[in-house]
Amino acid sequence: MHSVKFRGPLLALLLAALAFVPPPASAGVPSWSTPAGLWAPIDRATGKPLGLIAIFEDHGLYYGRIEPATPLDARSTDRCTECTGSRHNAPMNGLLLMRHLRYQNGRYVGGDILDPRNGHVFGCELRLIDGGRKLVMRGYLGIPLFGHSQVWQRMQGTPGERVWPVSDS
Repeated sequence: MHSVKFRGPLLALLLAALAFVPPPASAGVPSWSTPAGLWAPIDRATGKPLGLIAIFEDHGLYYGRIEPATPLDARSTDRCTECTGSRHNAPMNGLLLMRHLRYQNGRYVGGDILDPRNGHVFGCELRLIDGGRKLVMRGYLGIPLFGHSQVWQRMQGTPGERVWPVSDS
């Protein structure tokens, strides 16, 4: 096996070419490998967003809270009158909607989700799809077989001010 030696102009050309190698695709791009971030649940009937949910991680568990999607939402005085326990009569903005989800085998499982319209709490699991741009939230009673799935779109921006779906770029 021979070793190739670069000298003179060839070495300068190689070094110049290496200077223009683009950074890895992940440089400067937010990580979409977890559900942490802003999400808009999509209504199956209309295809329109139903609101805005912020999912965050705390000590290895994931939680989701309702965020204002518009300036009018930010001033809302709506309360969860149908909720029970610590969430009873809590303001809708900031309401902890999902709790205690943990990562296991490609899914986020073991948590629960609140339906603030009626105060019912269901089992919940999440699965990221489309490279983390969307997730499937499945709420269920007892076991996931007896449930309902909803697709959520990842959003970017500032809750209560301006949000928009993430792009492919």
